[in-house]
Amino acid sequence: MNKNSFITNPFKGIFIAFEGLDGSGLSTQVDLLNKYLNKQGYKSFATKEPTNNIIGGLIRGLLTHIWKASNECSQLLFTADRALHLEKEIIPALKKKNIIITDRYFFSTVAFGSLNIRDLDWLVSLNQHFILPDLIFLIKVPPKECVKRIKSSRFHKELFEEEIKLKKIWRTYNKLAKIFPNIHIIDGNRDKKKVFEEIFEIVIKKLKKK
Repeated sequence: MNKNSFITNPFKGIFIAFEGLDGSGLSTQVDLLNKYLNKQGYKSFATKEPTNNIIGGLIRGLLTHIWKASNECSQLLFTADRALHLEKEIIPALKKKNIIITDRYFFSTVAFGSLNIRDLDWLVSLNQHFILPDLIFLIKVPPKECVKRIKSSRFHKELFEEEIKLKKIWRTYNKLAKIFPNIHIIDGNRDKKKVFEEIFEIVIKKLKKK
């Protein structure tokens, strides 16, 4: 994997991504950070992947077994969705010097995709022309706890939510964390306010620098 082929954020705005296993509380932390930044007077916007556009809808259909596709096709769909996400939402916000926070980015696609595709270099290469976030928060919650949370909060079961698979996915996340800059591994197996306090402290330091 060649991290040097990726593009550092060239825009004035701050780009933040949250990554982690299903059930690790990403959406909660994205919401907390976005609301708090706006209360502090910053122009912050929250977004997510898969997106709500037509490609994102196809991906959600895959995840909920409405239709099927090959593993390679799935990865290409995620990449296409991300390209459109950047073009239509992320980059315009960054150009306006805003903060944009995404609930998942290409790290999730690579980590989850590694379950069925062994060529990690290929998975990463699909995203090499996309910009890197200024901050990536990788929320660490034990797979057993993630499964417990998922079962208590969701009626249906999506792909990738079995404990053994989640362990494999986390191993890939760890590999990525050793290669790419700006990744902060956060202990998410705590009270959500404690998790948020640690995240916000890191974000404020970054905002003061930029």
